[in-house]
Amino acid sequence: MAPVIQALAGDPAFASRVLATAQHRQMLDQVLALFGIRPDLDLDIMRPNQALTALTARLLLALDEALGAENPDLVLAQGDTTTVMTAALACFYRKIPFGHVEAGLRTGDLDNPFPEEMNRVVAGRLARWHFAPTASARDNLLREGVAPAAIHVTGNTVIDALLSVADRRPAIGVPIDPAKRLILVTAHRRENFGEPLREICRAIRRLAETNPDVAVLYPVHPNPNVKGVAEALLGDCPGITLCPPLDYLPFVGAMQRAYLILSDSGGVQEEAPALGKPVLVLRQETERPEAVAAGVVKLVGPVYERIVAQAQRLLDDPGYYSSMARGVSPYGDGHAAGRIVAVLRGHRVAG
Repeated sequence: MAPVIQALAGDPAFASRVLATAQHRQMLDQVLALFGIRPDLDLDIMRPNQALTALTARLLLALDEALGAENPDLVLAQGDTTTVMTAALACFYRKIPFGHVEAGLRTGDLDNPFPEEMNRVVAGRLARWHFAPTASARDNLLREGVAPAAIHVTGNTVIDALLSVADRRPAIGVPIDPAKRLILVTAHRRENFGEPLREICRAIRRLAETNPDVAVLYPVHPNPNVKGVAEALLGDCPGITLCPPLDYLPFVGAMQRAYLILSDSGGVQEEAPALGKPVLVLRQETERPEAVAAGVVKLVGPVYERIVAQAQRLLDDPGYYSSMARGVSPYGDGHAAGRIVAVLRGHRVAG
C-alpha cells in the first residue's frame, strides 16, 4: 500500500488517513520507516502465536470502533490478510464504500492458500472498487458476477514498491560467500505446517549437501511451527544460513543476489520474476498463475522429490535456467498506484 498512500498524499483531491492494524508488527514497522509513512491510527493488534478466530474478533471490533470515530468517505485495503477481510466486513456493516487493491486473485480452493483464499473471496463480495493487477484477475471477478464497471486493471502496487527501491542495490546484511550461487528460501505458510515443511527442509538440506558451490539463505519466520522445524532439520548443515526474517530492503537485496528462489510466498512470485529470478513455488496451488503461464515460475509443492529435481535442473542446465530467468513480469509496470488514485478521483463518493 505504500505507493498508494504516497500517491494519495500528493493529490489535493484527497485527505487520506493511514490506519495500521499491526497484524504483523515486525514486518510493518520496518516498511513504514523505509517509505516514510507514519500511521494516523495504530491498533497494535498482534499477539504471540495468535489464533485466527481471536485475531478476527479483535480486528473486527477495533476496526469498527476506528471507522465510527473517523467516518471516512471510503476505505482502501490491499491483499489477502485477515486485516483486509475484516476491514471489508466492517465497512459493509457501516455502509462505507470499500476498495480492494490486488483484487481477483483466486486458486478456487479455500484450503490453499489458507486462510487467504477465503479472505479474498469475502473481500471480493463486499468491495465497490476492485483494483485487479492482471486481466486474469479481472476475469476471475467477472466469473463471480462482479459488474465490469466495478473492475479496474491497474497492475500490482507491489511492483511499484519493488522498482522504487531496487535501484539502490541494497545490502543483505547477512554474510554469504560471494563465490557461491545463492538459493534464497522463504517457507512459512500455515498450510505447510507439519510434514509439508519437513519435506521442504529435507529438500533444502539435500540441495546444500550435494552442491558445494551453492549457499542457502533461509530467513526463518519466528512462528514456532516454522522455527522449530527449520532449526532441527537445517541448523547444523554447512552451507545453510538460518537468520531472522529480513526487512524489506535487505530482502530485495537478497532476491537480487539470488541465483534461484524457493518460496511459498505470494508476493515473491510477483517480485522475483521482475528481477529475473526463477521461482519454485512450494505450494500445491497459486493464485498468481500468470507467471506460471509465462514460464518464469513453477509449482513444485511441498514435495521433496519435485523440489530437488527442479532446483537441481536449474543448477545444472544453463539453457533451462535462462528460460526461467527472463525478467518477465506480468504484474505491472510500476504505475499501478497512479491508476488507482485516478479511478477514485473520477468517482463522486457520497459521505
